[in-house]
Amino acid sequence: MRYVAAGLILVVAIGALAVWQRHSLVFYALSSDGMPPLLEAQDEGQNVRWVDDYFTVQAIDARTYAIGEPRYVQQCYSYLIIGSERALLFDAGPGYFDIRSVAESLTDKPITFLPSHFHFDHTGNEITFDRVAVVDLPYLRERAPDNELALTSDEHLGYVEGVENITLKVDEWVAPGSDISLGGRSLRILYTPGHTEDSISLFDAQANLLFTGDFIYPGPLFAFLRNSGMGDYVAGADTVISSAPETTRVLGAHRIVPPGAPEIVMDDVKDLRAALDEIKAGEIEGQGVFPVVYRVNDKIELWAEPPYLQDWTVPQLLSDKDQ
Repeated sequence: MRYVAAGLILVVAIGALAVWQRHSLVFYALSSDGMPPLLEAQDEGQNVRWVDDYFTVQAIDARTYAIGEPRYVQQCYSYLIIGSERALLFDAGPGYFDIRSVAESLTDKPITFLPSHFHFDHTGNEITFDRVAVVDLPYLRERAPDNELALTSDEHLGYVEGVENITLKVDEWVAPGSDISLGGRSLRILYTPGHTEDSISLFDAQANLLFTGDFIYPGPLFAFLRNSGMGDYVAGADTVISSAPETTRVLGAHRIVPPGAPEIVMDDVKDLRAALDEIKAGEIEGQGVFPVVYRVNDKIELWAEPPYLQDWTVPQLLSDKDQ
């Protein structure tokens, strides 16, 4: 009998470990030793030009460019936003190819790099920038007394493709709710957690453009990560809806199919917000075990934890993220 009891204890222990490590197990299952094979180049339409055989550039308006990596498996999109005094590069892809040189070919203004969050496919990694800005969250500032922020594995996820964690040398801390002045152009920093607890979006009220990083885009939204949260997504969606008018163009950081940059509309953000309420109330049935896939609309899915693991706590900007 004791052998049966020991066996049951072992099974329970293994199950508990699997639940605790569920996030890592998913990504390790998808991981590779390095950069995945490139996708075939597709027709990107008349509004997009190929810079080389990897990067594309699309003019969103006269002072805004989407820099695409459509041959990379995650099809990343970063945005160069130009003012009269400086430019801002919002995200920088995985850094397998030199996005900095592409950005510098589009403007003669000094460029500040600002990641929407810290996942490896947004931070540029081995690419260095003359000036780096980072969201000013208290727990991040506490970890960077010398303005050097060493990213953790959960923040960076570089192990998915064999990319080592990086340290960001911060020149400028940008607080949620504040404005970044580029000279004749201002960007509002919106705190939009959900995908990660450190995610931000940028709103250009004058141009009526919203840059959302991985918070929302056409495709599967990841809300099952160790630093994701359903309550976070609620707070982020509420911030976006209260900050941007219905006519705002919404530009995300990934796409599924060509052509061009991933663009949605504010109604999609409202659909996400409504779906969150329905998921919490048990009115939407998800598919799968982990992650559980919820359909938001015909463009967007939300990949979340099972209901019994979902965290609906609304976030606070605390000095201790674990409080």
